[in-house]
Amino acid sequence: MEKLPPAIHANQHIYRDYFDEEFTQAIDENILQLLDRVWFRSRLVGFEPFPARNNPARPLIFASNHSGMAFPWDAIVVLAHLFRKLPDHYHTMPRPMSAPLLSKTVLMNPYLVQHFWKKCGCVEATTLNFETMMHNPSHNLMVYPEGVPGIGKGFNRKYQLQRLATSMLRMSLEHGTDIMPFYTINAEYLNPYAYSFEPINRLTKKIGIPFLPLTLLLLLVLVQPWAFYLALPAQLTYVMGTRIRPTELTPKKHDELTRDEYLALSETIRVRMQAELDAAVQAHGQQPYRWRELWQRIKENRRYFPFFLPFAWPAAFTEFERRFVKNGERNFNLHLDRPGAFWQILWRNPLVLAYFIPLLGWIPLAIKGYRGHRLGRRGQQP
Repeated sequence: MEKLPPAIHANQHIYRDYFDEEFTQAIDENILQLLDRVWFRSRLVGFEPFPARNNPARPLIFASNHSGMAFPWDAIVVLAHLFRKLPDHYHTMPRPMSAPLLSKTVLMNPYLVQHFWKKCGCVEATTLNFETMMHNPSHNLMVYPEGVPGIGKGFNRKYQLQRLATSMLRMSLEHGTDIMPFYTINAEYLNPYAYSFEPINRLTKKIGIPFLPLTLLLLLVLVQPWAFYLALPAQLTYVMGTRIRPTELTPKKHDELTRDEYLALSETIRVRMQAELDAAVQAHGQQPYRWRELWQRIKENRRYFPFFLPFAWPAAFTEFERRFVKNGERNFNLHLDRPGAFWQILWRNPLVLAYFIPLLGWIPLAIKGYRGHRLGRRGQQP
């Protein structure tokens, strides 16, 4: 058995902390499958056969471009799709490294579902956590190496890869494992024509929101709080790229490279990924919404109305949390296709009404969000 450094050995609890396979499967079956089938209509291109580890003892590093100015539905959808479509590879599915800001406040979890990201397998992107996850015996790893600047890059820089974090390269070289790039196409249109300004972002970061997208949709957020998580119906396509072997890019070992050499190698990888991303956009990104297909999916799933529409998502997520987390139920069905289901959920979860109250609706949502945040900081488990 491999002898691990004490800090990494002590940190291996992150493999299991919060991560709940039952939660992941249940929320996919009850909610995410419907949203994906009708609204996002995601496709995987080139993921089969599913990539195998080149170093059996170390996870592959799956790396994708960030989509600017949108709530990270693209990450939720690709993980749910992989979980659903490649069940034989479930125990090698990539676990995402997520920006700590996503877990800093419950407001950054979809519809205030506490610890949503962590329960679905995300691990906060710290240096120690990254190193620890590189020793995970089964699951691979997923990173968005542009970091928060990739999310906040604005629609004017859509599909333009920002500088990649050198930590991805260093981990790949240190552990002798390959990088598997894949490209997220059309997610730039989940919240199009949105821009950000750093002085405003510095203010929003103080309340746990990494950036504030300035767009006409922002006015809707004020009068309809559910729109904070809004995504337009972009058809999400995920395209597997060409395996990258950083060990072939340099004869030096990871601890022999200077900072400048790491930056140069990282730029080489960024340029290679940018070329493949451009090709993927040309092939799959010319009709981001596919309105005719969307209308057809709506007609086929009309018995689920209104739950495939964004304004009804708060009700579905809140009811799921009530039953799975608060009541401890398992193997249940939300029956979102049952007549009157939306109004029944509102009756059982009156807080959902706050998502529809202009301005004042934010008060109870913020109270719940930041109260949950304080509990999380005390280290309470779900």
